[in-house]
Amino acid sequence: MLEGLKVIEYATYVAAPGAGGIMADWGADVIKVEPPGGDPIRMFFASVGIEGVAVNPVFELDNRGKRGVVLDTAQDAGREALLKLIDGADVFLTNVRPGGLTRAGLDFETLRQRNSRLVYATLTGYGLDGPDADRPGMDSAAFWARSGLAALFRPKGGEPVQLRTALGDHVASVAIVSGVLAALFERQQTGKGRLVEAALLRVAHYVGGSDFAIQHTYGRTASNRQRRDVPNPLINYFKTKDEHWISLLTRQGEKDWPPLCRALKLDNLIEDERFSRAKARRANGADLVDVLDEAFAAFTLAELAGRLDAEEMIWSPVQTAAEAIVDPQAIAAGAVVQTPQHEGPPINAPGAPIRFPGADDGPKGPAPKLGEHTRAVLTQFGYSEDEIDALYASGAAA
Repeated sequence: MLEGLKVIEYATYVAAPGAGGIMADWGADVIKVEPPGGDPIRMFFASVGIEGVAVNPVFELDNRGKRGVVLDTAQDAGREALLKLIDGADVFLTNVRPGGLTRAGLDFETLRQRNSRLVYATLTGYGLDGPDADRPGMDSAAFWARSGLAALFRPKGGEPVQLRTALGDHVASVAIVSGVLAALFERQQTGKGRLVEAALLRVAHYVGGSDFAIQHTYGRTASNRQRRDVPNPLINYFKTKDEHWISLLTRQGEKDWPPLCRALKLDNLIEDERFSRAKARRANGADLVDVLDEAFAAFTLAELAGRLDAEEMIWSPVQTAAEAIVDPQAIAAGAVVQTPQHEGPPINAPGAPIRFPGADDGPKGPAPKLGEHTRAVLTQFGYSEDEIDALYASGAAA
């Protein structure tokens, strides 16, 4: 879908490279520009004390199918090489902080003068305006903690829980891609590029939007509570006879109470005044959870699956990561794709969040080795062999 689109990615870690990775899956020519030491996420396992890992799937996920270039933009020659790449690009994608970009002459206003068609996509922790615009912020800080999400997910009276690896970053990746594609559509009409601004903080406010909308309107929102103390005891987790947890979700209104009772052989409770209406269930929530715990524990997961499905209830098993990646439905939905490797067989990895049936929308190749395509890319953008040799000799390119 994006064949012919040229993207220059001047970014590290996950959120912005993740957006580049999605576009690379969809056919864009994404050129990843790294500093001489490489993107720090290449050292993901070493940073948590694990040495000798042959494949870094965290780096592979967000950088597969890209071409890799090493430029030292602290040197004039390296910075000029980056500018030449940008001059021939459709999209410039970066997560460098605004102050650093301005000092390097890589801010939007400067680049727009050189390439008026450029879609300039920036990802920051806190946005481009305000007192914290130049503050460093990764997803566990800007997306999770500062936004209020960590407090929303914390059980009432409990301690905050850690965000899973790059969860907020990958939500931001999807947001960046949507913004870039909107700007490219606009460019078809106007011939002009524009600034696309994504911030982890703003993305988090949208992700938590239902709770934040209630907070805006009514000045409060419900806290996360233990199972016996939730506002709607039917939207909950229950354990089966064979020790599996399931997630139960009921629809709005009273529609699901009678079929749930039938599925659990609790027909005698359908008209029970303690539980037959939502207000009563909330008032007697702890007692109802105890009743449902006993009822769910009488069936195996397989038995419950049949009974709940027969009543068209909304439910799901609570799967581990190991179970989820081999789930036949996840595979059928395109959630698992194969990524080619430089050596050896392809590796399985998560697919991009959208598929295009009938199109080649999967990984186009492995993540680039550090500086793997520097010479080829510089040649493509007009450098002679002697000029490239000089860049290598000075350390401006590698």
